[in-house]
Amino acid sequence: MLILTSPEEMTQWRKNLGDTGISVGFVPTMGFLHEGHASLIRKSSQENTHTVVSIFVNPTQFTNSEDFEKYPKHKDGDSSLLRSLNVDVLYSPSPSAVYPEGFNTSISAGHIATKFEGESRPGHFDGVATVVVKLLNTVNPHNAYFGKKDRQQLAVIQQVVRDLNLSINIVGQDTVRDYDGVALSSRNSRLTEMERQAAAVLPQALRAMISAFHAGETSSAQLIALGLQVLASEPLCKVDYVAIVNPITMEQIESPTTANVICIAATFGTIRLIDNTELSNLV
Repeated sequence: MLILTSPEEMTQWRKNLGDTGISVGFVPTMGFLHEGHASLIRKSSQENTHTVVSIFVNPTQFTNSEDFEKYPKHKDGDSSLLRSLNVDVLYSPSPSAVYPEGFNTSISAGHIATKFEGESRPGHFDGVATVVVKLLNTVNPHNAYFGKKDRQQLAVIQQVVRDLNLSINIVGQDTVRDYDGVALSSRNSRLTEMERQAAAVLPQALRAMISAFHAGETSSAQLIALGLQVLASEPLCKVDYVAIVNPITMEQIESPTTANVICIAATFGTIRLIDNTELSNLV
């Protein structure tokens, strides 16, 4: 596995590779890799001749400097996992390499970035959009892979790529879940044992809402009320929102179909978790 740490090195590697008879897949991450990331990497390896993985904890998408400082890291473990998955290139730049002195440009995704996660974390998606476009321009992949667990992030990235006419295919991969249905996330490592057990109420709420939908309930208000009732059964769960949305625009839907998505955000202790699923799925 080749390890590159500067945009210049990454750009040169990609230029040398060319485009004849090859396909480059890209999996951007912030490290502390788990099976969810591994599934993205495996999909990239299946669909491309070369796979690039980036590890970059992006300071501009954190609205709280303490969250940035506390973001978990596992450099040796990450490298070992990437080698075992036969990744071709690990691109791991420093913040100063991505944002050199004098950098003063950002990308705003507009209305889609101001609701739900954007409302709770103002400016978050501007930071995400900006760094993703910079990474895509540097790596120049044919396909880029993102987990559906961060559903709004996926929608923002898809919109930015579409609006800016970037010739890159964005692939959304299904959420990987733990034994009790909890979505895998680096944030889970910061939960206490009791909080981690309590987090199982998130997929429980999703399952209850999906079951009611498939039983004939077609009112978002009623489905959301059911989800909130399930979440309220867990004392450690402090709900931020439950919504049923169009996965492309993130607009809320009054009468959902199987094309729509349930999104949930809640806090356990000091750790905020998000989850979602299509109404066509069972969690």
